[in-house]
Amino acid sequence: MAWDWDRLQEKKSRQQGGQSGGPPNVDEVIEKIRGARKKFPGGSWLIVVVVVALFLGSSCFYTVAVDEVGVVQRFGKYVRTAQPGLSFKLPRGIEKVTKVKVRYVFKEEFGFRTLQAGVKTRYAASSSYQNESLMLTGDLNVAVVPWIVQFRIKDPFNYLFKVQNVRATFRDLAEASMRLVVGDSSINEVISKREEIAGKAKTTLQKYLNEAETGIKVVNVEMKKTNVPEPVQSSFNEVNQAIQEKERMIYQAKEAYNKVIPAAKGNAEKTIKASEGYALDRVNRAKGDAARFLDMYQAYALSEDVTRRRLYLEAMQTILPKLEKKFFIDAEQKNFLPLLNLGTSEGVKK
Repeated sequence: MAWDWDRLQEKKSRQQGGQSGGPPNVDEVIEKIRGARKKFPGGSWLIVVVVVALFLGSSCFYTVAVDEVGVVQRFGKYVRTAQPGLSFKLPRGIEKVTKVKVRYVFKEEFGFRTLQAGVKTRYAASSSYQNESLMLTGDLNVAVVPWIVQFRIKDPFNYLFKVQNVRATFRDLAEASMRLVVGDSSINEVISKREEIAGKAKTTLQKYLNEAETGIKVVNVEMKKTNVPEPVQSSFNEVNQAIQEKERMIYQAKEAYNKVIPAAKGNAEKTIKASEGYALDRVNRAKGDAARFLDMYQAYALSEDVTRRRLYLEAMQTILPKLEKKFFIDAEQKNFLPLLNLGTSEGVKK
């Protein structure tokens, strides 16, 4: 704006002398503007042009950061998505830009809230937060399950326009997913298999978010320390001790079973095999005796005297070596004749 600086300085010096540096009144300012208009006839239009240029420059050009995209709406309707950098749009009132951080990882906490992050992180755990983490497990136990969900915005259009309250919807779906997975698991699985439970909850949550067209991608689900409610902690520990004692006794019984039963089965198998071998031996011997008897009968039928004599001699050959004292009796003599054992130094055995 063109000002009459000489008159302004003169006026200012008079004010400082008479009013001790007070601000100029409205009449003086108007008088200065009129003087400028008389000196520069086109000054008012210049002011208008400058103001319009500043307005257009501030409302038509905008900058999108490297981790953002700009969603442009014209009269409320989506028209395009601007990438990072300097961009142009129609003036304010015609087009509107909403910047969405698509590369930033957001975080939602359940069962607690972080008051101050740092080396010693401070958490808040009020009753309303604890209600988020109280869950019923598949074996009808109550567990306290705090967890964190990290996510990114992958579709800015769906994130802004498909769901009315994205954050509330996201928290509801995340809580429903975790309760579903915990409800299908036992208390021991929830406590000892947190990574597995978190993986299932992540898959379920992503499925729900895709169905709702929220434009959100789950990056990670992390379960914090899971436990039972504090009022039942002692009872839960006693139950766990009883379960461990039961399992220990079962393992001991299985160990004794594995020692005794296989040995008994081995002995039984050994006895069965021996019996089968003995039976086979007896059967084969019986078959051999029967075959030998048949052969002997056939020989007897061909020559009775010779066969009878041979059988007699074979029988004597088997019987006589087993006798300690042997006597041969002659039918024509009245006395018997002893057979001395001359093959030994002891003489006749009495």
